[in-house]
Amino acid sequence: MSEHVVVVGGGMVAHRFVEALTARDTGSAFHVTVVAEEDRAPYDRVGLSAFFSGSTPEDLTLGAPGLWESPGTTLRTGSRAVSLDREGQCVTTADGTRLAYDHLVLATGSYAWVPPVPGADLAGVFVYRTIDDVIALRDWVVRRAAELGRPVRGAVIGGGLLGLEAAGAVVGLGAECTVVEFAPRLMALQVDEGGGHALRRTIEAMGVDVRLGTASERIEADADGRVAGLRLSGEEDPLPVDVVVFATGVRPRDELAGAAGLPTGARGGVVVDEGCRTPDPLIWAIGEVACIEGRCLGLVAPGYTMAEIAVDRLLGGDATFPGADLSTKLKLLGVDVASFGDAFATTPGALELVHSDPVAGVYKKLVVTDDARTLLGGVLVGDASAYASLRPMVGAELGADPGLWLLPENAGAARPQVDLPAEAAVCSCNNVTVGAVRDAVTDHQCHDVAAVKACTRAGTSCGSCIPLVKKIMGAEMAKAGVIVSTALCEHVGLSRAELFNAVMVSELRTFSEILTRFGTGRGCDICKPVIASILASLYDEHVLAGDRAALQDTNDRYMANLQKDGTYSVVPRVPGGEILPEQLVLIGRIAQDYGLYTKITGGQRIDLFGARLEQLPGIWQRLVDGGMESGHAYGKSLRTVKSCVGSSWCRFGVQDSVGMAVLLELRYRGLRSPHKIKLGVSGCARECAEARGKDVGLIATENGWNIYVGGNGGFTPRHAELLVEDVDDATAIAIIDRYLVYYVRTADRLQRTAPWQQEHEGGLDRIREIVVDDALGIAADLEAHMARHVDDYEDEWAAVLRDPVRLRQFSSFVNAPDAADPTLAYVTERGQRRPATAAERAAGGTSSGPVLIAPTTLEVRS
Repeated sequence: MSEHVVVVGGGMVAHRFVEALTARDTGSAFHVTVVAEEDRAPYDRVGLSAFFSGSTPEDLTLGAPGLWESPGTTLRTGSRAVSLDREGQCVTTADGTRLAYDHLVLATGSYAWVPPVPGADLAGVFVYRTIDDVIALRDWVVRRAAELGRPVRGAVIGGGLLGLEAAGAVVGLGAECTVVEFAPRLMALQVDEGGGHALRRTIEAMGVDVRLGTASERIEADADGRVAGLRLSGEEDPLPVDVVVFATGVRPRDELAGAAGLPTGARGGVVVDEGCRTPDPLIWAIGEVACIEGRCLGLVAPGYTMAEIAVDRLLGGDATFPGADLSTKLKLLGVDVASFGDAFATTPGALELVHSDPVAGVYKKLVVTDDARTLLGGVLVGDASAYASLRPMVGAELGADPGLWLLPENAGAARPQVDLPAEAAVCSCNNVTVGAVRDAVTDHQCHDVAAVKACTRAGTSCGSCIPLVKKIMGAEMAKAGVIVSTALCEHVGLSRAELFNAVMVSELRTFSEILTRFGTGRGCDICKPVIASILASLYDEHVLAGDRAALQDTNDRYMANLQKDGTYSVVPRVPGGEILPEQLVLIGRIAQDYGLYTKITGGQRIDLFGARLEQLPGIWQRLVDGGMESGHAYGKSLRTVKSCVGSSWCRFGVQDSVGMAVLLELRYRGLRSPHKIKLGVSGCARECAEARGKDVGLIATENGWNIYVGGNGGFTPRHAELLVEDVDDATAIAIIDRYLVYYVRTADRLQRTAPWQQEHEGGLDRIREIVVDDALGIAADLEAHMARHVDDYEDEWAAVLRDPVRLRQFSSFVNAPDAADPTLAYVTERGQRRPATAAERAAGGTSSGPVLIAPTTLEVRS
């Protein structure tokens, strides 16, 4: 019989514990019950600020939903443990439930500490710890702004990591913000004086007021008992504020353990040994509640390590806590900040090398040994691009002039290339070493980032280590003599992006010319459609023009989506999901007349299934006559632009999302790309159009649009990332034009926007520099490319109807163009027909069986 493990706490570390135990307990020796105080499954608390850039609470949920559906795990949300009976080995929850345990894991984390400032209990005072906290903060700011008729004035008390995150959230809500910090610099625990100065200058340049070396004395109320002012020490007049956020640190939730007689540390936290076990051999403590090596650690990476150790111990191992890596790399208010190793040069004889560029807002410091050979730590503000390479090298020899690491990447001097030691950490979130990544490449044949991530878990949490993972992977493959080919196929030695540029420069217009110039042989199913797509992107000619019909996949060749029974589906274009009643009637009549199966799609369109090849032109003609056109439900091109009803009807909408969606769909229809692309437009932050799940998503704000890029569904769904904020309609369209054309020109074959962004040198930041800031000076060219596409667009289906030669290819039989395919068979289900299964075909002829048009095989006479 399995032993019962009760985990008290439902945070990130608890989730990691359950995930690790489930994966490693192959003999089902344990079953787990998690007692979570919040009414939610464990979520990414580190990513809490993403809530203000459009993420929903569900987006932040950790791990696979199946984890909590397996028979060995039970998640009790909204359940608070109120007492612990160590002798009886039992935990009691607030509703009186008693949970007996064989092993108890305390993962209760911390709570946001609020100093005893008078007025801290007024309406309008918040902390920044949970999803409910940020929801309450958002609702307050939005409501007060509407009541006051002006931007809300906010104050964040605390200038550490959490305080700057909270400040970013307040600013993101359109409020004015003042950061109040008692210490003489921001992020005093992570950066030195020079870094603090650089950070302050950069943040103040963004419009955030920073008050250092001052304390909050009292929060003053208005006549209704709401926050109205913040009185600071040494200042005569109170700071006028409408909302106050306390980000003044956390305290461990050790009350359950303390009441049960477990020892706690001098500054709180449940005392544990190097195996994360309390003096009670049946009880472990992990994460922020654990006092290990005399202190509590407020970062998730050490908590994950403790979770793994506790699992190992339960399974009979002897893992011990290796010490905490307190390195941090964050983007706060848009500023890169990183701190690692001995950042304050406390090692005897340590030397500090500093590069400071106040104009660029960059400060970099390396701490090295007195012989300047070994790296001890560092601080990076404004440019943390070297963090991924430097952090694993702490304790190792740099192998070259350390000053080279401080130069900007574009300074002309290459950074030193050194081999990292195998034991160096690559991913501190998941404790993955350089050696583990190398082993994944050499021993497990992982030859792409996705495979390495799946094998090692590196990069599966915060993702900041992905550039280093790619670098190690590439180096290891080179050592093994494995050449990573970027060739399109055996006939074309260029990558898709290289071929695109080659065709654009050479101005070649036919497949044979291109293959003769840049390839060999006769082509294949890979290079043919790619070249056809490139030609369509460059010259905006009909997809079947010239010799291109033979290059296309079946769907593109017949301009409809081939289904499992050999028929096709037609999807009338419904820009933005907006449709006239008479168009609905037209679609219904077409479906009735042709006996088509109809279904509303996820992209706000109506699918018509079951059209035979020879029926396609007739259906298209009906649509054209009715003022509609067919739409792309196939091929690598724009599919749909989804929208909510926006400000026209919705009481929450702040912009015309339907109008914008219609404009975008008509603008980008027919655009050929490396992979299919979808757009979404939401009229407010409630995000009813799910725009962040699209390649390009627009979310309306009071000031315009926030543009997100690189989202997609499929096998590896990914949320889009913020590209630019609060832009007007014209600017939004110009930026989307540039982004899409740049993607079309530079992405690999079948590469979605998400991996393209991730693998682009410099990532999204560099893409933003190119398409928003015009760093390469190509913005006008990209816009001109899109303008040509818009100007030259024609209804491809209507063009086929006008061309008798092309129309001849739409017949099931060359020698009998009017004959229907006799192998088709259907059965009625829920009032519509669908393809018959094999069993239903065998039952043909019965009243309840399929409607068989003809035998499934034709008699052939010898």
